[in-house]
Amino acid sequence: MKYVIFSDVHSNLEAFQAMLEVCRREEAEKFICLGDIVGYNASPKECLHLLWSLDLIAMVRGNHDEYVALDDMEMSGVNPNARLAVIWTRSQLSAEERGWLGELPLRSTLPGLPITIVHATLDSPDTWGYVFDGHHATDNFSYQFTQLCFCGHSHVPVAFRKKPMTLGDKSIEVIDGWTKKDRDRMDFSESDSLTVEVEAGYKYLFNIGSVGQPRNHDPRASFCIYDDIDRTVTRYRVPYDIAGAQAKIRAAGLPERLAVRLESGS
Repeated sequence: MKYVIFSDVHSNLEAFQAMLEVCRREEAEKFICLGDIVGYNASPKECLHLLWSLDLIAMVRGNHDEYVALDDMEMSGVNPNARLAVIWTRSQLSAEERGWLGELPLRSTLPGLPITIVHATLDSPDTWGYVFDGHHATDNFSYQFTQLCFCGHSHVPVAFRKKPMTLGDKSIEVIDGWTKKDRDRMDFSESDSLTVEVEAGYKYLFNIGSVGQPRNHDPRASFCIYDDIDRTVTRYRVPYDIAGAQAKIRAAGLPERLAVRLESGS
């Protein structure tokens, strides 16, 4: 079985549709969402209903899902552009749609699969911390009781594996290639992928990046597929209609910065 694992769509319908096209081609059957289906971009209702049309076997709550679900107008610590997008998004969704977002769990272990999912971190999922480096990964691994853990939130892909204790070495390794930012690449019009083989005895932590608002200077939608037969995790980077998403942001009267950043992946 192939499981699509994705995060941080952030109301970007064009990126979401491009992701799903790859999933159809790869014959991926099941979907797992790591949160933040809404926020920032201009198609919240469309993305939420597209999400509900999928064979969604698990989803956790992201911070923007929570902001949209609540009635808090202050949103202390949230940057002004994100705050404006949250307030606008609330006006686009029904009470039932917002309520559904607010009832999602913060973390989940999937029955029958060696997978735990969380939007932010396992050690404190409600404080919306980030996994950027080995230090953060160490904290996360302490709370990880399955072989695989997938997270998002930072919009920057990074992955780690922890050696089995039977080797006498508890070090945590960065998985080569997963973190690559391609700062000097000029053409992002092509898709690409990277496959990691899941080895027995190791634990893995994958931050899969963002579908709808990448921040690793690669504007393509980022997500992954777990194949439980081949025991692989493959990350995909897929181009999408950025201009179309930008036009919707501007038409909605959302901050210009939210449109500009899509093109630079920043």
